[in-house]
Amino acid sequence: MQLGMIGLGRMGANLVRRLVRQGHDCVVFDQNPETVAGLVGQNITGGANLADVVAKLVKPRNVWVMLPAGEITEQTVAELGRLLEPGDTIIDGGNAFFQDDVRRAREMKAKGIHYLDCGTSGGVWGLERGYCLMIGGDKEAVERLDPIFAALSPGEGTIPKTPRRETRDARVERGYLHCGPSGAGHFVKMVHNGIEYGLMQAYAEGFEILRKVSSEAVPAERRYDLDLADIAEVWRRGSVVSSWLLDLTSSALAEDPALSKYSGFVEDSGEGRWTINAAIEEAVPADVLSAALYARFRSRDREGTANKLLSAMRHAFGGHVEPKK
Repeated sequence: MQLGMIGLGRMGANLVRRLVRQGHDCVVFDQNPETVAGLVGQNITGGANLADVVAKLVKPRNVWVMLPAGEITEQTVAELGRLLEPGDTIIDGGNAFFQDDVRRAREMKAKGIHYLDCGTSGGVWGLERGYCLMIGGDKEAVERLDPIFAALSPGEGTIPKTPRRETRDARVERGYLHCGPSGAGHFVKMVHNGIEYGLMQAYAEGFEILRKVSSEAVPAERRYDLDLADIAEVWRRGSVVSSWLLDLTSSALAEDPALSKYSGFVEDSGEGRWTINAAIEEAVPADVLSAALYARFRSRDREGTANKLLSAMRHAFGGHVEPKK
């Protein structure tokens, strides 16, 4: 099958590589011509611009957009809507806001163009491991593009099958799901990322407690000099808290136990905020996910106004003095 790929960043380029490994053809474009030239090869053709990509695709055309959420995706989808024809399909595989997908799908439907939103999880490891895909949009387009989704997904692998799933959608066991109509794919991926924030924060806080048990704040007889790398590794084996995130944690600690190349400044890419907004709209208490998001905010402003005011108030009411640095 043939697919156009717009955006050749860390994930876009690897999506292309995984597809061509499994016999598909790709026409690719990126704002950086050198990136395009570096990827062109067997079964991969470069495009000079969006119009050139569309011209090199056979009908019905399929174009995957793998760009950051926001204006660049908005502009790209709008231009593709002008270039494509009825029966063609646009797939947004980035982390777009699901409500934008609902609107874009409606706009493309008026032109006879299919629009799918595809939450794509797997990061830089997806080339080898495969990608977990959460797809929203009309059933006809999803089923026509099944060979693409099947090639990108991890497949069944060695994960044991869950009992009593015999009558359910078998694609789920291969790592991809048609979640529902337009926006549903990115909505599921949004919550997925919100949960990811919470899981990461739980690991981070737990390992911080393990590290600081050796501090002078703890009585001498209860201070332990723990090896965090070894704890992470042993937890990978048989523990109920084992996960791929723990695998990555173990690897990071083994390489650099002090994590010296990291500052602790933690960004958020938007999905955590959107998840909390959805929780508010649905009146769902999301204590853990909210706290995880706020912890990321706090990480960027360790000496900000809030912390200084707290110190000022403590000094004012109790004469508490900050420790010397």
